[in-house]
Formats: sequence, C-alpha cells, structure tokens
Amino acid sequence: MPVTPVPPVAPVANPPYVRNQGFRRPPVKVELHKINEKITADPIRLVGENVEPGIVSLREAIELSEEFGLDLVEISPKADPPVCRIIDYNKFLYEQKKKAKEIKANSVKVEIKEIRFGPNTDEHDIEFKTKHAEKFLGEGHKVRAYVFFRGRTIVYKERGSKLLNEFAESLSDIAKVEMEPKMEGKKMFIMLTPKNKK
Repeated sequence: MPVTPVPPVAPVANPPYVRNQGFRRPPVKVELHKINEKITADPIRLVGENVEPGIVSLREAIELSEEFGLDLVEISPKADPPVCRIIDYNKFLYEQKKKAKEIKANSVKVEIKEIRFGPNTDEHDIEFKTKHAEKFLGEGHKVRAYVFFRGRTIVYKERGSKLLNEFAESLSDIAKVEMEPKMEGKKMFIMLTPKNKK
C-alpha cells in the first residue's frame, strides 16, 4: 500500500504574539504638583517673587506666569482657596531633591551594637569592651551588653548583674540606661542609649 506524503507546513508569516508572563507594566509616574493648565482650582491664592500676593482667577495667574517665562505651580491644594506659586518648576524640583538628599545624608542610622561578657570577665577585658562601647555610643548607636552564663556559671547571676551595672555606671557621662539588667534564657542584658548632645 503506497504511503501518501504529508505536505510540508508553510511557515506562518506573522506568528501570533505570545505575551511574556513575566512582563510588568512600567510604574505610572505620579505628578507631585499640578502645574499650569493642569490646575483645576479657580480662583487661587497667588504667591511668588515679584508678585503681589492675593486671590486671582486661574486665567490671570497663568497669563502672569507666562509673562515671567515661569510656571504656575499648585503648592497647597488643600488650602481654601488653593495656593499657587509662580516659579521655575524644574529648578524647584531640583532644589527639593537636593534638600531631601542632604536630610538623608545627615540622618544617622541607629544600630544596636552588642557587647558580650562572661560572669568571670577580667578587669582588663572589661576596660577594652567599655572603650568599644564608648565608640559605638559616640557614633549614635545603642549598646546592648550581656553576660552569657555557660553551664554551671548560671549560679553567678548576682556577679553578672553587678558587672553590667558597673559597666553602665562607667558610661553614665555619655549614655543612659534604657533597660535595666534583665535575664533572658542564659543571658542577662542591659540596654544603653546615647545621651542627647547639648
């Protein structure tokens, strides 16, 4: 019995578009302020350099901003009537971004630094660890010091409490106790926070 040959399948000129399931739409850009013709309030309270403050119609304010070659920007939409300022909008955005960057750079990220002692830590080691704590507190961080009781040393709880209180006392000029010595499992903690610099 002769075999009928299968005709070759012609390639599809424009294959159907298969949407990539991992595709995400770009985020919608949210405008920070309404400017010029996008302002809907009328009348408005007008402010700005070389402008006499007062309540004017939106049309009048836009015409005035065009005369100056600047933008009319709605800066307080919830005021009654809304407040609009005649400014260079791009320059205004740049200055706001710069200010936010400076604030971020000046803000210190507070971390909690841990310092560990044993109930039989010697004097020299305590001094060494106290210097570390001074450094951390000076940088604006909190210090969580703890005594770890291994095995039978748990019987020295009083010694651990005394050690932590003396440690806090030695740093009392630059730190205050946020949490008194407290037992959690095999550890006794104390929390110190930097004193506000006057």
